[in-house]
Amino acid sequence: MTEAQRLRYRVFSQEMGARLSPPPGSPPGLDIDRFDPFCEHLLVRAVERGTRGPVVGTYRVLSPSQARKAGGYYSDAEFDLAPLAGLRARAVELGRSCVHADWRLGGVIMGMWSALGEYMLRHGLDTMIGCASIGLADGLLPALALWEGLRHTHLAAPQWRVTPHCVLPGASLDEPLATPAAPRAMPDAPPLIKGYLRCGARVLGPPALDAQFNTADLPMMLRLQDMAPRYRKHFLEAA
Repeated sequence: MTEAQRLRYRVFSQEMGARLSPPPGSPPGLDIDRFDPFCEHLLVRAVERGTRGPVVGTYRVLSPSQARKAGGYYSDAEFDLAPLAGLRARAVELGRSCVHADWRLGGVIMGMWSALGEYMLRHGLDTMIGCASIGLADGLLPALALWEGLRHTHLAAPQWRVTPHCVLPGASLDEPLATPAAPRAMPDAPPLIKGYLRCGARVLGPPALDAQFNTADLPMMLRLQDMAPRYRKHFLEAA
């Protein structure tokens, strides 16, 4: 877990400028929060000259049983997840995903997804939820433009839609969803969000503002039954 926390600190704090708030007495140079002890941490390591190298990718996984012990999901602090109540018993929350800057290639993400597929099958889980972040270093407009595109193309069915506790200024569902005359191109999105969308993930509602990380956090859900066939085949076969 410490290696994952060190990589997270490097990416979130040193690279992205997040204002982390670790518990008092935490060692320096680590991203630590209260959910870490309840989670399992998927790690991808580099292989250097045939030997095990440093961690270059990580995912934090919170199972339903551990979420109950933790008092809820991390996402509960950002969204009202009441519409997902019927799914929680078989829903795993993904979070704190990051990849070292030198290793942001498809192979690292696929390694983490292969491990995640094995984890879900082993524990009888069928739904993934979590927050996918859009950096706000360039202001609100890129995040708002992405949300405006995704609300027309990848919005979840009404019964699954959640509400942010702190909505990103300018983002809402108040305007009616017009049916586009032609299919829209995939909006410009961070690689992780693009990967989720290609697999069949749906956006659950407007993004929340995360002032600590200076991000707009999109609530997302991917159910195995909704996964695009070619990705589902790879996901489950790899598992």
